[in-house]
Order: sequence, then structure tokens, then C-alpha cells
Amino acid sequence: MESSPKISFEDTETAFAYKSDAALKKANFIFSLVNHPWISSLATASVKASLSLRLPVEGLIKKTAFDHFCGGENIEQAMRVVEELGQFHVGAILDYSVEGGDDEAGFDATAEETMRTIEQAHRSANIPFCVFKPTGLASAKLLTKIQAGETLTEEEQKAYERAFNRFDKICAKGYEYNMPILVDAEDSWYQNPIDKMVLELMKKYNKERAIVYNTYQLYRTAALPNLRNHFHEAVMNNYYFGAKLVRGAYMEKERERAAKNGYESPIHPTKEATDDAFNKALAFCIDNKQRISVMCGSHNDYSNYYLTVLMEKHSMQNNDPRVWFAQLYGMSDNISFNLAKAGYNVVKYLPYGPVRSVMPYLLRRAEENTSVAGQSSRELTLIRKELSRRRGKL
Repeated sequence: MESSPKISFEDTETAFAYKSDAALKKANFIFSLVNHPWISSLATASVKASLSLRLPVEGLIKKTAFDHFCGGENIEQAMRVVEELGQFHVGAILDYSVEGGDDEAGFDATAEETMRTIEQAHRSANIPFCVFKPTGLASAKLLTKIQAGETLTEEEQKAYERAFNRFDKICAKGYEYNMPILVDAEDSWYQNPIDKMVLELMKKYNKERAIVYNTYQLYRTAALPNLRNHFHEAVMNNYYFGAKLVRGAYMEKERERAAKNGYESPIHPTKEATDDAFNKALAFCIDNKQRISVMCGSHNDYSNYYLTVLMEKHSMQNNDPRVWFAQLYGMSDNISFNLAKAGYNVVKYLPYGPVRSVMPYLLRRAEENTSVAGQSSRELTLIRKELSRRRGKL
């Protein structure tokens, strides 16, 4: 890399300034647990069993993992965390993390709650984006059938139209309030119809600026070509393009399904190939910054640093409104808070919802931190460095 911005992801005093000693010790306990795969597996298995047996474990979960990774059980509780993050110039994205039931009533309820997050964001200077998960609003089974090219029944066609209307209603509200809407990515075998709906909504609402953002999982071999093709479509149809870039969240599931069904894995064979695709996607977005707004959703030090270098090479201000950095709440504070201190636009994904309902999200975080090489040990090293620094000051 050439001359670089003066930013360090090793500054733990800045990274954990918002955490009390007690909160930091809790984080140390959680990541110590996750850092031992067999202990983590045992703990998650115990939690799953306890929940299925309806044992009263919510209190314990709430005081540990839930408090660390989630904002609260409802919007009102989450807003306390939003305000706290805002004091350090870190924004928040209210992420209603309840996995919706696969029925119309569940989809409608999730859509209504998402509309509530937009209303709340409109009233808060610290919530610059809203988000929704497509399978919270539409049936994965139905989307899979569409991608497979199967003929829909009349009822299925109506269900698809209702799903699109939910997407549209949320994006229309975002447009009305000038509030960008992030559409999360899903499994590869039903991502195509989601992309099609999102591009249609971009065409409708992104005429003046990027309101609707699509998500690209760069561990997929198709992601970078898709990003380029979708951008070309935006240019051809004269609308702005919103892209959220992530590495991806369903790697094992994707590979297992491909092996089971006898098709080529849609996932890059190595981490290096994924990293290369991710960084090329960042460069593509910055090269086309006149029309693309990008969110770098990454816990990777290098990719975040690389984006700051790209911005500097393009003579962009640190707080250019077209570029955002995002991490999950409870993770990679060394990236989020040091970028924010340097004046970059930073947001934390802040999940909320009833403890029992948010468990699938929490279990994914545990599995992710255990499986991603070095993730939990990196967190642990930084947490312990800060605890040691604080002890030294006593």
C-alpha cells in the first residue's frame, strides 16, 4: 500500500472507551468461552437443549451473550445503546433479529416491526440506516421454487406479490424519510429472485441518491460479477446504486448443500480468494463513486484499512456520505471506534428482540466466532490488552 491514513486498530483505549470494567470483564468471559471450540459447542448444545425443554435459562443468557451482542428486547431498550454509541460518533442500525414464522401473519408482523424501526430512525440522529432480512418477509420455500424455474400456483403467485409489496412498502417509507434501507443477503439457491426485486426497487427509489442497498456476499464466486452486472443495469437505467459488501454467513451450509445435491460449490475454495474478491469489490465501488454508495460490512482489519487507503487515493473526505463502515455490535470495537475517532462514517448492527426469539442469531455468532480462524482470539487479545492497560493505571 502507498502512503496511508494515520489510523491504528490496536488502540484499545479508544476501542473500549464506552465499556465499563464490568462490561469488559464480561466480554473477556464470553470470548474466552468461544475461543475453546469444544467448550463453545458444549455451551451452545446445552442452551439449545434447555430452550427446547423450556427450562428457565433466559435470565442467564440475557446477562451474558444477549447483553453483549444485542441492544435489548425491544426498540425502547435498544435506544439506550444507540444513544451510548452516538456519544462516540458511532451510528447504529436497529436490526429486528426475530426469525419470522414461515407464514403470512409472521411476515406481516415482521414488516410492521421494520416500519417501526424506520419511524424510530427518523426521530434519531444516530440511526443512519434501516435493514430487513428478506426471509422475514417472504417464504424461502417460495423463493427457492422461483429460482428453480418451477411454475407457481395461483396462491403462490399471490404470496409472491404480497412479499414484493412488503419490500416495496418498507423502501417507500425509507424514500419518504430519506432513510437508506439495507436488504440482507440470503442463501444462494434463492438469492436471485431477491436480487431481482431489490433492483426493481432501486430503479423506483434511487433516482436522486442511493436509498435501497443490495447485499453482496463476496465468498460467493458469483458475487463480484453480479455486483458489476447490477451496477451496469443501474447505469443503463439511470439510477444510483447502493451496495453493502460482506464476506458471507452461510459457508458450511452452502458447501454441504452443493455436495449433497451434486452441483459445484458456489463458495470460493479459499479464504484468500474471498479476501481478494472482497477487496476488488471495494475498489470497484470507489472507482465508480459518482454513482455507487458502499457499506463495508467487515470485521477484517486489512479490508477496512484498505478502504481508507482507497478513499485517500481518490481524495475523498473521511466522512464522505457515500462510504460507510459497519460491524456487528459486540465485535471488532477496535475497528469501529478507531475509524469513528478518525472521522469516518461508522455504524454498528444492533440486533434486538425477545431473548428466546433472538437465540438463532446468538448461536450463529457463537458458531461464527468459533469457526472463523483467529476471530475470537483476536477479540480476546484486544480485550485483555485493555484490561491490563486499565489495571496499570490504578
